[in-house]
Amino acid sequence: MSLLQQIALTLIPGVGSVNSKLLLKHFGGVEELFTASKAQLMAIPGIGEKTAQNIRQKEFFKRAEKEIEFIERYKIQTFFIADESYPQRLRNCYDAPVLLYYKGNANLNHSKIISIVGTRRATAYGKELTQKLVEDLKKHDVVVVSGLAHGIDGIAHRECLKNEVPTVGVVGHGLDRIYPAQHRSIAEKMVSSGGILTEFLSETNPDRENFPKRNRIVAGMTDATIIVEASLTGGALITAELADSYNRDVFAYPGDVNNEYSAGCNHLIKTNRANLITGIRDIEYLLGWNPPEDVESLKQLSLILALEPEEQRIVEILGIRKTAGVDELSVLAEMPQSKLVVTLLNLEMKGVLTGLPGKMYKLA
Repeated sequence: MSLLQQIALTLIPGVGSVNSKLLLKHFGGVEELFTASKAQLMAIPGIGEKTAQNIRQKEFFKRAEKEIEFIERYKIQTFFIADESYPQRLRNCYDAPVLLYYKGNANLNHSKIISIVGTRRATAYGKELTQKLVEDLKKHDVVVVSGLAHGIDGIAHRECLKNEVPTVGVVGHGLDRIYPAQHRSIAEKMVSSGGILTEFLSETNPDRENFPKRNRIVAGMTDATIIVEASLTGGALITAELADSYNRDVFAYPGDVNNEYSAGCNHLIKTNRANLITGIRDIEYLLGWNPPEDVESLKQLSLILALEPEEQRIVEILGIRKTAGVDELSVLAEMPQSKLVVTLLNLEMKGVLTGLPGKMYKLA
């Protein structure tokens, strides 16, 4: 599959993330899409004559060639929507970007990924909460995602670096720059202990309209979003709303009812769009994370039962999550669903797990 064509697809006016996936599904791949006739393109609902003409133009390939030079020069990784390496949680979102650019080494399909976001004008209360949260998360082998913005985002990234927790910053511009510029040193450290991720080509400015797009990646690529401090307007509330729309867990710390930067968190809790949390124990309980000693006992149980490595992995995940569906298990175990179904059947036959309604599973 041609990277040149993948990049060109993202440049075509009138073809956004949703239509791109529709076109790819219809034609089976990006090569087939670019060789389709105008009539074939217009036969697809939502693709009009102008968009079909745009798809058949070749001018976008020149810009794509320039981007490939940048990618190769700076050793940028790319993740196309059809790649196995593409963040699987994000792929399940209807508006997921077709192509991502990444500089870093954190596993974007790690078994535990959460996002920490909040106001750019963090108070001493918010800073203290973020520092304690990251410190407590260290024992859980988690990847922390945020938006590399001023305030809570930046504090979260700094604390992750301090505590050796892998952290990924999702940015609203190309990888040829860092915004805000004050976070350049943080970003450089994150590349070797996490990463920087974007859907935007180089030379893309950090324009206002890019940040809601950035926020959907932060919400979509994680298991849960934690709002530390937020006003009633701003990016943190947008991220929370997006996470909720993707059926991801949303957590929020309550705050002073008279404080502007606690109003957003209090509103999310009051309207049942976020779970109220006061610390790591609430997150452990709500996400089904067991203490490390419980995980060790599950490993011992797996040895006693002489389970295969794939079966042992499923047992460990269900020991932590309590219940999980096929899609979630496929992501967490990094296992194709075809293989997962057979593994689940074997575990049921061994009496290790029990099937629940809705294709959910739990340990027997």
